[in-house]
Amino acid sequence: VQLVESGGGLVQPGGSLRLSCAASGLVMNSYVIGWFRQAPGKEREGILSIMSPDGSIYETDSVKGRFTISRDGAKDTVYLQMNNLKPEDTAVYYCAAKYSIVRQTDISAESYDYWGQGTQVTVAS
Repeated sequence: VQLVESGGGLVQPGGSLRLSCAASGLVMNSYVIGWFRQAPGKEREGILSIMSPDGSIYETDSVKGRFTISRDGAKDTVYLQMNNLKPEDTAVYYCAAKYSIVRQTDISAESYDYWGQGTQVTVAS
């Protein structure tokens, strides 16, 4: 299984970015894909996950209303759309995968088996 994130960069406060997570080596319909972030000196935080095939989503309050998750099954890619970015969103963003066909009620890094290398998002003026 391989996960590759892309789309990070430097953006001004209030701006937007879309991150991509390209997956290979797994059957997307049997996996949950989650997005996590880790700021310097802080623990890794789970923010959003999406499962197939019903597309059900779990999101945390910290990003609700600003970040959305979506998937393109034909491309085996999951996206993280980030709007109205704030300096406190600065972090390395990771996507991760775990086998599950159960609707998610939380997002815990310890439960995910496969991780991408991460992509840096910096929000600054």
